[in-house]
Amino acid sequence: MTLTNFSPERRSARLALAAVAVSVVLWASAFVSIRSAGAAYSPGALALGRLLAGTLVLGLLLLIRREGLPPRAAWPGIVASGVLWFACYTVALLNWGEQQVDAGTAAMIVNIGPILMALLASRFLGEALPPRLIAGMAVSFAGAIAVGLSMSGEGHASVLGVVLCLVAAATYAAGVVLQKPALRHGSPLQVTFFACLVGALTCLPFSGQLVSDASHAPASATLNMVYLGVFPTALAFTTWAYALARTSASRMGATTYVVPALVVLMSWAVLDEVPAALTLVGGAICLAGVAVSRSRPAAREGGGVAATGVPAPTAEPGAVPPAPDGSAERVD
Repeated sequence: MTLTNFSPERRSARLALAAVAVSVVLWASAFVSIRSAGAAYSPGALALGRLLAGTLVLGLLLLIRREGLPPRAAWPGIVASGVLWFACYTVALLNWGEQQVDAGTAAMIVNIGPILMALLASRFLGEALPPRLIAGMAVSFAGAIAVGLSMSGEGHASVLGVVLCLVAAATYAAGVVLQKPALRHGSPLQVTFFACLVGALTCLPFSGQLVSDASHAPASATLNMVYLGVFPTALAFTTWAYALARTSASRMGATTYVVPALVVLMSWAVLDEVPAALTLVGGAICLAGVAVSRSRPAAREGGGVAATGVPAPTAEPGAVPPAPDGSAERVD
């Protein structure tokens, strides 16, 4: 078999990796923007304003591309991810939860999410959990704890705040796992737009607060809210859906451990918050864990002969071999 037979799969894998890279960079930037917008907007108002801006941008793109409505089979996953991930997660953690606990505690608790995601994907999607993935997530989680401890200082952590962060981790994990089946039927843009719309509709009870806060908020806070809607929501969630359709949910979840390291660097560059030594070490550990989780075992020599000595089955022409994590990766 020639190398060109594998080029479509490799091209798809590289595009998926580039897409998830865009997502994690933009999501890391969201934590910086929330510092400004969150000072002027209440949690529910900020979530609604962000989702409305995202829905508007995604809706325009959907009209330009003329993609229309997704198939009926995609709707259960769209509605579930819209309510759980786009609405509940945004309000519970990114806005409300961070007001109840210090940033370090929030970071430690919410990083349970990728672990929950892997367990849910294994249970309900039948995804395999390779040893490298498990080891990488364990390393990254240890790094996230180090980052959290270094940021906590003399911070506070109310019972309500801890519960909210746990809810955020659970809704994030469940939302991603429920979104995965929807992407088998609808395009990434369709799934993201309608999930964002569902999230905005779920947050409509906060419309009064949004109008009131917007009338008093400084322009910088409102611009940051719009930024959150256009980039970390509309663009990042679309590139995430694109990548999720082409790889496993558990591997995608492990990749999000890059976010704590990026938040540290962005806060240093943009907010002039000089990180402690433990913070930098924790961020480096997070990155190392992601590298381990996304690595693949070296190919065995022997011309396609398995360790048992039995020749590997020959794939049909044009078929894509399954990924090492047990998921069938989509190829364009």
